[in-house]
Amino acid sequence: MKELVVISGKGGTGKTSLTASFAALATGAVLADCDVDAADLHLILAPEHRHREEFRSGHAATIRAADCVGCGRCAELCRYDSIFPAIRTDDGAPVFEVDASACEGCGVCVWNCPANAIDFPEQVCGEWFISTTRHGSMVHARLTPGAENSGLLVALVREKSRQVAKQEKRDLVLVDGPPGTGCPVIAAVTGASSLLVVTEPTVSGEHDLERVLALAQHFRIPAAVCINKWDLHPELTERIETKARAAGAIPVGRVRYDKAATAAQRQGLAVVEADPGPMADDIRAVWTTWLDALDTSALPTST
Repeated sequence: MKELVVISGKGGTGKTSLTASFAALATGAVLADCDVDAADLHLILAPEHRHREEFRSGHAATIRAADCVGCGRCAELCRYDSIFPAIRTDDGAPVFEVDASACEGCGVCVWNCPANAIDFPEQVCGEWFISTTRHGSMVHARLTPGAENSGLLVALVREKSRQVAKQEKRDLVLVDGPPGTGCPVIAAVTGASSLLVVTEPTVSGEHDLERVLALAQHFRIPAAVCINKWDLHPELTERIETKARAAGAIPVGRVRYDKAATAAQRQGLAVVEADPGPMADDIRAVWTTWLDALDTSALPTST
C-alpha cells in the first residue's frame, strides 16, 4: 500500500484544490483529510457520513461546588489563571470554579485539593468520520475550535484510512495534509511513501518550502515539489525549483494561475472535473509525473 501526502509550508497555496483533483484522477484510492484544524476537502468532495465517532483526548478540571470548601488552594497553584472565586448558589458560601476554556489539563489542582472536590474527566475534542464520496471512501475529522492534540487526531485519521484501504483492498491512500511544519504535519507525513509539497512563487512560499523540505530530509521521506500559480513570477519559480533539487526533492510540474479554480469551487467540483482547459492539463501532468517518479524510484530519500 502506498500513502501519498500533499502538504504545503503555508496555507493558501492551493494544496486542497490540487488534492481534490488528484482524488478525481486516482484509481482505487482511499482519501484522508488530515488538515483537522481547518478541514475543507469535504467542500469539494461532498462526503456522506457512514460512520461517526467522538474524538477524546486530554482532561480538564471541574470543581464540584457542593464539595468545595472555598480554601483557594487550587487557584493559588494554577499557573494558567483558570480558577476563579464564585458563590455557591444554594447557601451563598464562597467556592471556586474553573474556566474550561483556560484550563490546560495539568491536574495540579486535582492532586492538591484537600477536599477532593475536583473531577478530571477526559475531554471530547472533536469528531472523526468515515464517509463515501464520488471518488471513493474518505476518512476525515473536525477538531473542536480551540482544542489541542490535533496531532493525535491526525494520527487517528491516518490509521483509520489505512484500515479502510485494507478492508476495501485498495493499494493507495491519498492524504490532504495540514500546512506548516508543526506537530500535525509531522503526524501526517511520518512513514509516508512520498510527499508532494505545493508552494507558490512568493518570498514566503520559498521560505516555507525550505522548512518543509528540511522536515522531509529529517524523516527521510521522498519529496516532490509542485509550484502553483507559477506564471505570476517565472523567475522566482526557477529559483525555487533549483533550491528544491539542491534539497533532494524533484520538481514534478507547474500549475498556472487560472480563474477556472474558483469557478470549479463554486460548483463544488475539482478543477479536472469542471474544466477541460489548460489548468486541468497542468494538474494531470503533475499527478502523472509524481506517480511516474515514485514508480521508477526517481524520488530520492535525502540523507
